[in-house]
Amino acid sequence: MPHLKPLHAGHAPAVLAFELANRAYFAASVSDRGDDFFDRFGDRYDALLTEQEAGICAFYVLVAEDGSVLGRFNLVDIEDRTAALGYRVAQHVSGRGVATATVRELCGLAASRHGLRTVRAAAARENVASQKVLVKAGFVLTGPADPADLGGKPGSWYRRDLVLQP
Repeated sequence: MPHLKPLHAGHAPAVLAFELANRAYFAASVSDRGDDFFDRFGDRYDALLTEQEAGICAFYVLVAEDGSVLGRFNLVDIEDRTAALGYRVAQHVSGRGVATATVRELCGLAASRHGLRTVRAAAARENVASQKVLVKAGFVLTGPADPADLGGKPGSWYRRDLVLQP
């Protein structure tokens, strides 16, 4: 059974393996991270951990029982009890409800652990799978996204208002 865990330094090798193994798959629906991302992975990873420690972002990984990463789920630009959601799942688990279930779980954590009231997410027009995940996870369409928010691609913003648990 996979577990959603906060990102930590020990996840770096598994995250890199996940990104490399799924690079072509991700590039088919979102902008490719480019060679520089992989060449400077260690520095970029350390920067993510620094942002997380500062409370600007909250990064999570979905980890399989064997320690491999099945997905990345991020709350970024945390401010005024709102954050933007970003996520990606491995090709071999896509289409099985993994992303939807994990986005739902992360929304619960966003409220209970991070005190958020709203989570927003942008999805490219051609990324129908991501749009379906967001709708199934309780997000509603709110309007067009600036292509700059989606690597130059047209798309839409979605929003989910969260209920804080007592």
